[in-house]
Amino acid sequence: MERFTEKLAQYSRIGLDTSVFIYHLEENPGYVELTHELFTEIEAGARTGITSTITLMEIIVRPLSIGRQDVARNYEALLVNFPHLEIVELDRDVIRKAAQIRATHRVRSPDALQVSACLAHGAQAFISNDRRLERLRDELEVMILDDFIEPAA
Repeated sequence: MERFTEKLAQYSRIGLDTSVFIYHLEENPGYVELTHELFTEIEAGARTGITSTITLMEIIVRPLSIGRQDVARNYEALLVNFPHLEIVELDRDVIRKAAQIRATHRVRSPDALQVSACLAHGAQAFISNDRRLERLRDELEVMILDDFIEPAA
């Protein structure tokens, strides 16, 4: 956890992949300690979190698929009202940059859009758990959550 906290401290604006929100909302036991630390810092204003409207879509898919519109509404309300979290719309500039990222780094379109949106709003790092995104290290620092999991004692 200490390594994660030290790494976070290096950045004032951090892009967040959808998986980070899902781990936190579902209290995934493997990641909740890390996501709690991250969202506590964002909520306190120690850093700004940045994600795109793709995250909004992706976090409500599961509740909607099981008929839980109430949970989907709660997730959306939490996301759009979370302090110091910017949710970036996908405009033409973001889409053009995403196309360049996709062409250069051969990542999936949703990932390219997510990273592009974060870059457009000044993200210095991007937190994910998708190792394929490590290809983007020349665009910004990519932090993989699995790299900060402490082995069980």
